[in-house]
Amino acid sequence: MTTTTRQKPGRTRSGETSSVRTLERGLTVLLALKDLRRASLSVLARHVGLSASTTYRLLETLRQQGFVEWEEQTGLFSVGLRAYQVGLAFTERSNLISSAQPAMEAVVSDLNETVNLAVLYGSEAVYVHQVEGRQLVRMFAHLGDSAPLHASGVGKVLLAWRPEGDVRQKLGDGPYPAYTPHSITTQAALLAELARVREQGYALDDEERELGVRCVAVPVRDATGQVVAGLSVSAPTSRFAREQIGQVAERMTLAAAQVSTRLGWG
Repeated sequence: MTTTTRQKPGRTRSGETSSVRTLERGLTVLLALKDLRRASLSVLARHVGLSASTTYRLLETLRQQGFVEWEEQTGLFSVGLRAYQVGLAFTERSNLISSAQPAMEAVVSDLNETVNLAVLYGSEAVYVHQVEGRQLVRMFAHLGDSAPLHASGVGKVLLAWRPEGDVRQKLGDGPYPAYTPHSITTQAALLAELARVREQGYALDDEERELGVRCVAVPVRDATGQVVAGLSVSAPTSRFAREQIGQVAERMTLAAAQVSTRLGWG
C-alpha cells in the first residue's frame, strides 16, 4: 500500500518555487538592460542586486534564447532581437497605436516637433509610440521608457480623470521627487493641478521634468469614454514659448479627438 501526500492549495513545490524565482530574476535582468541600454556584467549585477555569477547565468540563458546580445569586443550586454519581436507583437495587436499614427503624423507635419503616445502602467506613464519631428534638436523619449505621473504632461493627463482615491493609491502621500525647481512635490498641489487639467482639457509640463523643456499633453479616450492614453508634444522652451501653449493645446486636442473617434468614442 502506498500513500501520497496531498499538496495544500495555493502552495507550490520547492522546485516550482525555484523556477518561478529564476524567471522573476531573469525578467528583472532584462528590464534592467532596457533601462541601461548597454552594460557590463559587473554594472548589471550591481543594478539588479544579484551576484555576478547569478547574473551571468541568467544572461547566458537569455542570450541563448535571443533575448540578450553580447558584444565580444566591448564585453557589453544589450537587449536582443527576440525581445524586440515580443514587443512588436504588442504593437501589431494594439489598435490604439494604429489609430493614433495618422493623427500623430499630421501634428508633426504642422508643428515639426516630436509627438509621443503614452499609457498608464502601474504608477508610471510608459511611452508606446512616437513620431519624431524634423528639427535638428529634438525632444524625444525611447519607446518603453517611463515618465513620472506627477512631473509629466502624459502622467497628469492619465491621472486627471481617474478617481481621487486611485490617484492617492498610485502616488502615495508624498512628498514626490523634485526633478527641477518647478516639479510638483505635494499631494495637495498635485490634486489641484489635476483639477486644472480636467477644467482646461489638457496638461502642461512646464519644465517640471527637465529644465528647458515644455510639453503639452491631451487625453485619448476609447469607445466607453475612458482615458486610455496621453498624446503629447514636447519642445525646447526656446521654440515653445508660453504664448504658444493655447495654440498648441488646441491642435493637440483636435488630434486626440481624431484618435478617440477611431477608437469608437463620440
